[in-house]
Amino acid sequence: MTASPAPTKKPRRVITPRLRVMLYVVLTLFGVLAANGLYLTGVTWLQVFTGQVYESHFYQLMFLGHLGLGLLLILPVVIFGFAHMWRAKDRRNRRAVKIGYALLAVALIILISGVLLTRIGSLNIVNPSVRSVIYWAHLLTPLIAIWLYWLHRLVGPRIKWHIGRRVAAAIGCFVAVMVAFQASDPRISEGIAPAEGDKYFQPSLASTATGKFISQDVLQNDDYCLRCHSDIHEDWVHSVHKLSSFNNPAYRASVRETRRVAAQRDGSVQASRWCAGCHDPVPFFSGKFDDPNYDDVDDVTAHAGITCTSCHAIQSIDSHVGNADYTIDEPRHYPFAYSDHGMLQTLSDLMVKAKPAFHKSEMLKPFHKTAEFCGTCHKVSLPGELTHYKDWLRGQNHYDSYLLSGVSGHGARSFYYPPKAQENCNECHMPARASDQFGAKYNAELGGLAVHDHRFPSANSALSYWTGDLDGIEAHRKLLEGSLRLDLFGLRRGGSIEGELIAPLPNQGVSVVKGESYLVETVLRTLTLGHHFTQGTTDSNQIWIEFTAIQDGEVIGKSGSRDERERVDEWSHFVNNFVVDREGNRINRRNAQDIFTVLYAHQIPPGAGQTVHYLLNVPQGSDAPIEITARLLYRKFDTEYLDYIRADRDPARDPLDLGNVGDPNDLPIIEIARDAVTLTVTDQHVALDPKWAQAEQSDDLKPIPTWQRWNDYGIGMLLRGRAEQKQAAEAFTRVRELGRSDGPMNLARVQFAEGDLNGATDSLTEALEMDPPPPSWTHAWLSGVVNRQQGNLETAAKLLQGTLDTRVPERGFDFSLDYVVRNELALTLLDIAQQKDVMGDEAGFQGDLERSRTEFLRVLELDSENATAHANLAKIAGLAGDQAAQEHHRRLHDRYKLDDNASAVALPAARRKYPAASHAAEALVIYDLHRE
Repeated sequence: MTASPAPTKKPRRVITPRLRVMLYVVLTLFGVLAANGLYLTGVTWLQVFTGQVYESHFYQLMFLGHLGLGLLLILPVVIFGFAHMWRAKDRRNRRAVKIGYALLAVALIILISGVLLTRIGSLNIVNPSVRSVIYWAHLLTPLIAIWLYWLHRLVGPRIKWHIGRRVAAAIGCFVAVMVAFQASDPRISEGIAPAEGDKYFQPSLASTATGKFISQDVLQNDDYCLRCHSDIHEDWVHSVHKLSSFNNPAYRASVRETRRVAAQRDGSVQASRWCAGCHDPVPFFSGKFDDPNYDDVDDVTAHAGITCTSCHAIQSIDSHVGNADYTIDEPRHYPFAYSDHGMLQTLSDLMVKAKPAFHKSEMLKPFHKTAEFCGTCHKVSLPGELTHYKDWLRGQNHYDSYLLSGVSGHGARSFYYPPKAQENCNECHMPARASDQFGAKYNAELGGLAVHDHRFPSANSALSYWTGDLDGIEAHRKLLEGSLRLDLFGLRRGGSIEGELIAPLPNQGVSVVKGESYLVETVLRTLTLGHHFTQGTTDSNQIWIEFTAIQDGEVIGKSGSRDERERVDEWSHFVNNFVVDREGNRINRRNAQDIFTVLYAHQIPPGAGQTVHYLLNVPQGSDAPIEITARLLYRKFDTEYLDYIRADRDPARDPLDLGNVGDPNDLPIIEIARDAVTLTVTDQHVALDPKWAQAEQSDDLKPIPTWQRWNDYGIGMLLRGRAEQKQAAEAFTRVRELGRSDGPMNLARVQFAEGDLNGATDSLTEALEMDPPPPSWTHAWLSGVVNRQQGNLETAAKLLQGTLDTRVPERGFDFSLDYVVRNELALTLLDIAQQKDVMGDEAGFQGDLERSRTEFLRVLELDSENATAHANLAKIAGLAGDQAAQEHHRRLHDRYKLDDNASAVALPAARRKYPAASHAAEALVIYDLHRE
């Protein structure tokens, strides 16, 4: 009997009706997402190839759609994928099953990598390398998925192309919606233009890209930045930039006076716009600054300061002249950037974090990392609209001071050079700080992710003190301490600059004779600064040397002491500038509109020294040793200016307690440097032990090489001018004897200044024979100017050109930007041209004249306010018969040259009114430690 065959088991359907609906959803979403992703990828690669930014508002909405579609796709893919896998796992077509497994795995990689790239919550991956791997996985796996899906369907049922048509229709609808979104504009400013047009912004050089106002809500949208950069925001809140405007009581007192003077003098406050381009961008660009009824205490814009947007929305730096010569525009943000709705804010933040390239292109331009960017507000000239004096008067100038320094690697004439140049201001004033937040980058020095500190530590400890910011005071202190060195270098017998020099002094072991007088030779040296010290508000910064001599517990000599109100004795040595108005009155209120000329300038260049002489009379009646201590102290404002600020303040409206007029000056005093020496008192002179000639002085921090102490001493006297040139030469001779090429190099500077050109030549030759040799660029520059004065013009031109052509890439040095040296080259070429003209060499004359013109024009590219270049370009134009160019440069030379009559007008009155300052302005200054 034949057995009947077993009944055939009907295969289980792997796609049920419900799963089919789910499949349609998946395919539709994937199709739309694919089209969207292709658009986004195309824009990304277009930006890579062109270097331009094409991420418009429409692009951002497309990207938002990409995020939304991706999130919508997660659940359908997971449900369909695992349900389909479960139902198909036992199918005989094992190839189709395996390909399906691979397809599901790739789909999950696409979704997981997409979620990781969004930086949601704890999934905020900031490590650049990890993010790069995830990004490329997300970019390439969709191609793999399409390939696997095709293979999967080849071994399965026939592809149903009608589904593709439905997907295409869905994509068309989605694209139509996105095109509708494209017409929207994310900017919220109302497009109101000033009635005066572009002239509204003058005399500030700042302007908006459209010439119209920018909404205060745009400029003051700091909470938007806070959501992703809370650590940077916290630094900025405590910065001087945040407190730059009317929320700074010192600035408010001064600018109120400027506005008041302008209103009385001109009938409007327009002259004070010169201040606003840097200090008050929010009220300025929103149109409130000129309002005569503007409430500079309670208006919200008065407390804005320099906001995040004020800096980061700047589109271009338009010149090197400073005075806020920049163009700002309303930045384009991701959708919902200004929304108050929490969900919409979250969506906006999600887009920023997931696709930050557009945000970075809008808010961080390459120039933000340059010194030119800082220089646009930290370089100042005073316009005639403000002063009613000259059309142009130089004010503070951090930028050129930095550019022409050895620290920048661009100044060829410095006394010292760092191992590696500081490329910009940020390396000192925006140091790296550890951060794990959005935007952080790996920092090798810190060994982890970091951002730039936006506290901008520098010197304004007053604002930190008034706001109770102890960390801010400490940040300023940390930057200032050790930025200069103070060295009690030597003694001169007889209390005269011509007296015998006992130097260099050890901390103890030096004897002085009873009843004799000595000059205590004290040297200040800038160490870590990339610009002059002090810089910025040089008229109100208070830096002085506190000098005390104590014997038997009693003070026998002092300078720089303070009275009961903490006022510093006006006969002290101050490291500042004494600025006066037309009538010789000191500029003591930051009253910029009255600035006229300078009685004295005690700024110290970077990498240079300043020598100060103190007269010490040794008492006749005691054998006790004399303990000398000198400290370089810093306080932001002197007592006179502080009283002015206090008088301006309204205690009922201003929450900051500054004290009252007449109270002691309680602002923090920071000790920058100190030194101390103990002198043994004897009945007769005892020579200094010769071993000290080769000793190294210790300031409890690090040793100072003996040659460097002599060198700094000589530099300080060289920079004082003719009155101390002899002593400078003696100091540099000692440096030479100690085997340093700095000695003959700097001796050549002295000899050149004195007109001893042959002596300078010999010294320069000697310097080249020493080991180590001097910096080649400095030697070439100095040799060039000496040869020019000797009439060796062709040699001089080659040497100066060689200086400008010098590059030291491993140290970051490029001396082509030293426009002082370029002026020397251009002058030399002009001398050569005129020499050839006399000789009748017309072709040579014309060629060298054009070369000289070209070099002067290159000077103006770096310093368009250079009076020397304009004067000589006018001369060259005259020789060439170009009357229009001659008149143009002559007019600009008259604008930028110093007023030779200013000193004669104001300084005699200033000397009568301020005898202490008059004394400090002398060619040779000796501070008497025993003055009553």
